[in-house]
Amino acid sequence: MRSAIKSLGISPSSFSGVHFSSATDEWATPQPLFDELDRIFGGFTLDPCATPDNAKCPRFFTRAEDGLAQSWGGKVFMNPPYGREIGKWVKKAWEESQSGALVVCLLPARVDTRWWHEYAHKGYVHFLQGRLRFGAARNCAPFPSAIVTFGKFFSR
Repeated sequence: MRSAIKSLGISPSSFSGVHFSSATDEWATPQPLFDELDRIFGGFTLDPCATPDNAKCPRFFTRAEDGLAQSWGGKVFMNPPYGREIGKWVKKAWEESQSGALVVCLLPARVDTRWWHEYAHKGYVHFLQGRLRFGAARNCAPFPSAIVTFGKFFSR
């Protein structure tokens, strides 16, 4: 795992320890992690599932705008809602990559799920060392995370 992180040029210090709550399915991306991925991939142009408070890109879609119903294109950073709909987001990311988008996803490493086996494994997968601390949470996430990349940046 450490070599996968190093191959992306991401510092393990970006993964300091997320609150666990079923009150929300939104987990705000740690800014240091986003900044390093943004640098590595040459600048993202779209955050397809964001709120005005947590958007990481100038162009973003809110729940009301329904990123699943939009065309993405460009260089996309996606940290989807982690609830029951996550499979739809990962499928959409893969589909958009088939149309030319580069989509970099921050996902819970739920390798025992259908959506992981149907879509995530089709991408370039980097398991992150340790547990992330999302947003202003006091504690680390109760799950491991991975960066899954779909598109032309990597060939598989």
